Amino acid sequence: MIVDSALYRDGVRVTVECAKEDLDTVRGAATADGDFVWVGLHDPSAEELARVAEAFSLHPLAVEDALKAHQRPKLERYDQGLFLVLKTLWYVDEHDAVETGEINVFVGRDYVVTVRHGHGTELHSARLGLEERTAVLGHGPSAVVYAVCDRVVDEYEAVATSLEEDVDEVEISVFSPNRTQDSQRIYVLKRELGEVRRAVNPLREPMKRFATASVPFVAQGAAPFFRDVADHVVRVSEAIETLDGLLSTAFDAHLARISLQQNEDMRKISAWVAIAAVGTLVAGIYGMNFINMPELHWRFGYAYALALMVTASVLLYRLFKRSGWL
Repeated sequence: MIVDSALYRDGVRVTVECAKEDLDTVRGAATADGDFVWVGLHDPSAEELARVAEAFSLHPLAVEDALKAHQRPKLERYDQGLFLVLKTLWYVDEHDAVETGEINVFVGRDYVVTVRHGHGTELHSARLGLEERTAVLGHGPSAVVYAVCDRVVDEYEAVATSLEEDVDEVEISVFSPNRTQDSQRIYVLKRELGEVRRAVNPLREPMKRFATASVPFVAQGAAPFFRDVADHVVRVSEAIETLDGLLSTAFDAHLARISLQQNEDMRKISAWVAIAAVGTLVAGIYGMNFINMPELHWRFGYAYALALMVTASVLLYRLFKRSGWL
């Protein structure tokens, strides 16, 4: 649906007496130099997007990508404008899961059309915040692109912070004295880091181009704002790579601990088997009942055999205990 449509002039929203769906009237009111229209859509139908595409002469290939909403982050240039794809992210801590959405941005000389898919990173508050910053909004469509990118990248930083907390928990668990099963959680977190990486890394080049004002429809004065966004994208990207490396190290340490624990278990098992073998050996020998066997008919032979087994077992136990096997 069309969430909002508005005309902006000199950084101020201009009231147009029409319904928000009446895009022809809204755009027709953009008569002054520097006027532009911002239309926001959320999960539009094919018919709704087709009406918007007709009103602003959007390229059909870009419209098709915006409708399917499963695109890689990218920036494409068409004859009449730009097409920017952003992945939105939010973190579900209960399941260690990164959920994704998508925002498609059509940018022209006098219009911006944002198409949002999914439940993350709503843009209405970004619109309200931008409308309070007249000096920024005065840069035209570039200001809207900046506000959208800044809001999306801020969510990236929040997701990276949440992932960092979970990675810290994994590290504490792996190196704790208790026996833990962290391999599954490590795998889940690495998979979610991969999801974040696919959203963040492709965005570095478009933000760099915006920061240098090397693309059309982006005002030169807006470049410093995009430099700040580009810096945040790089910072998130580096943080994700660092977390991925920490998880790999934690997984190696987890495997090493499992191997060490198994060795300790085998040593304990071997020590107890050795202790039990002494008694079994003595009982086996004295249970053969040969006629000429020493102490076979001795009055204290039974007690002697039991004492021998107990003494040997105690000596072996103390020896293994001192050596750390038990």
